This record gives sequence, C-alpha cells and structure tokens, in this order.
Amino acid sequence: MPDLTKKLSNRSVVQIINTLIQTAIEQNVSDIHLEPFESMFRVRFRLDGVLQDTARIEPYHREPVISRVKIMAGLDIAEKRRPQDGRIRVNHNKSSIDLRVSSLPTAFGEKIVLRVLDKGSLNLDLEELGFEREDLTIFRRNIHLPYGMILVTGPTGSGKTTTLYSALRELNTEQVNITTIEDPIEYNLNGITQTQVHSEIDLTFSSILRSILRQDPNIIMLGEIRDGETAKIAVRAALTGHMVLSTLHTNDAPSAVARLKDIGVEPFLISSSVRMIVAQRLVRRVCVNCKSSRLPLEQELKSLGIDSFEGEFAVGNGCEECNNTGFRGRVSLFEIMEVTDDISELIISDTNSSDLKAAAKHAGMTSLRDIGIQKITQGITTPEEVLRETTI
Repeated sequence: MPDLTKKLSNRSVVQIINTLIQTAIEQNVSDIHLEPFESMFRVRFRLDGVLQDTARIEPYHREPVISRVKIMAGLDIAEKRRPQDGRIRVNHNKSSIDLRVSSLPTAFGEKIVLRVLDKGSLNLDLEELGFEREDLTIFRRNIHLPYGMILVTGPTGSGKTTTLYSALRELNTEQVNITTIEDPIEYNLNGITQTQVHSEIDLTFSSILRSILRQDPNIIMLGEIRDGETAKIAVRAALTGHMVLSTLHTNDAPSAVARLKDIGVEPFLISSSVRMIVAQRLVRRVCVNCKSSRLPLEQELKSLGIDSFEGEFAVGNGCEECNNTGFRGRVSLFEIMEVTDDISELIISDTNSSDLKAAAKHAGMTSLRDIGIQKITQGITTPEEVLRETTI
C-alpha cells in the first residue's frame, strides 16, 4: 500500500476525500477508517481482512474532513453526540460504487468508517468461493431442496452474505419468487425482491417476515436471525413449504443448534426444519506473483495438530501486485454439517455441542481447521492465516 501521507498534504478537503476513496477502490480495500486522536488524524485501510496503517491527515483538517464525509452521506453535521449511518454513491471507471458510512463519537471527535461496496468486484459464483468439490456437491444439493432452512454461521466479515447471495444467484429463475430481508441491503440483485429493515418505524426482521409470507414466496433470505420471535417465524416458514436461508453468529456449525435453543426454538422444531448448517471463515491467499515455498517449522505442525508432513508451505515474498503484503485476495473455509437422521435424533435428545460436533465429524463433516490445513497443503494459504481464523 503506497504511503498516502505526502499525497494528501497541502490538499483541499475535497481532494483528500476523493484521493482516499479512489485509492481504496483501486486497491480493492473493503473499509476506510478515519480515526481522530489527540495529536493526529489517522487513516487505515482494511485490505483482505487486515487493517493497515495507511496515512496521516493534518490535524487541522480533522473537523472539515469529517463534516465533508457526513454531508456526502446525508448525515446531520450538527449532531456529534450520537452514532449515525448513511450512504455515498460514487462513480469510478464508468461503474457505480456504494460506500456505507458510519460515524461514532469518540474522545477526540467522530470516527468515520466507510465500507466500500463494489459490485464489480463481487464474485457470486459458487465455484469460486473456495468449496472443496465434495462440500460443494453437498451445499448445492441442500439449497435446491423444495423447503427447509439453511444456516450460514461465522463472525462479522467472514463472507456469510456473499455465500448467501451466491446461493440465491444460482436459485434465481423466472419460476421462483425470491425475497430477502436485510439490514442493510449491501448489493442489489436483479430479479430478486429485497427489503431493508428500519427498526425506528418497527420494520423489523420479524414484522417484515410475517408480511413476506403473504407475498407467495418460494425462497426467503433473512440477513440474520437475531431473536426468538424471528427464529420461530423462520422455522414455521421452513416447515410450511418455503426454503429459508439465513445467518447466525456462532463459532462452528454444531454450535448453531445450541444458539437456536438459547433463543427459544424447541429442539424438535430445529431437527424438523434445519437441513444444513455451514460455518465459514476467510483466509488470505498467497500472492501467486511472488509465491515461493519453505520448509515447515516443527512448532507450526504442532500448533496445527499435524503429526507428520512431507512437503513445503507456500509463502508470499511481497511485490507490487500485492502491495508488498505477500497476499492477494481471500478464500473461504467451509465447515458443512448436514442434518441427517442420526444428527436429527441427537438434536431432539438435546445433545451438547461437543458431542454433536463429534457425531457430525464421524458422519463425514470436515472441521474448519482441517479444511484450512487442506488449503495450506494445496499452497493456497499459510499456517499463520489458518491459525488466526480457526481452532481445533
């Protein structure tokens, strides 16, 4: 990532903002952080999931820059005590790019984060997401079922929405009615009805979902199951002839069952409605332009849980193509748990997550850690990336 500090010095406020946005788009940055501190105004970019210290803006530009961004996003510049959310649309190389803007009051002014939503860089091809061949077959088989619930779990920023969008893209035909409920709508999908949550007017996931069920849907995508009421309506929809796709925040696939129980869904309803649970993580790809190999360290093998290994690990040396990071792009790790008859019986019997995980692995589920190790041996990513994103 080039040092932008010199480029931003002695520039007008408008030029500073335009330069930051243009550079971020060109470098495939996902987030721009404008962070005020007592003696500096820092800019950081998130590239391939990792924040990088990028530039400094003169402290006297702090308030003008923040105000300018808020005006562009349609926010109230006089309101500095409360968080605000807005949106900016910019044109770049004849394409339209959305920036989702969030402001947050801090001790030294408002921090601004801009999420770059570039439709042009969004790859919604299931083949390209990183599924192992057998797992892709299982995933496709389940999303094409006539009814039931598919859950994708993982932390914020792990690619859950992209996976769901990719599934919807494959399912989207003129013969089916697909409706989504999102907070917020990140990308517009042609041929699919998308509705955004507005809690301030009581337009919540649950209230919209009730209305959608009267809209003759075949497939419903819920951005997230956050509470028991939404979960129960979603389960009812899955049991009455609809395919429901949604997300949860859990560490692995088996833990999603415990999460649904915690928010009030009965075990027998979970076993009857849920068809598949997918846990997901994103790890950085080794840059193919500066890729080389090295022998593994004994401590790395021990940390990964590998007893013996013959071969070498890939490593990126850093080049202009990858901004000297050694990585370029990311690949998903998927842990897929199908709710088979045996798994269904364990859910009904209120089995704990660890026993459920052991049973799922016995039935053929590959854990996130093991999928990560496969990516390492294939030369796609590194041990550091897998250790950072997965646990045994």
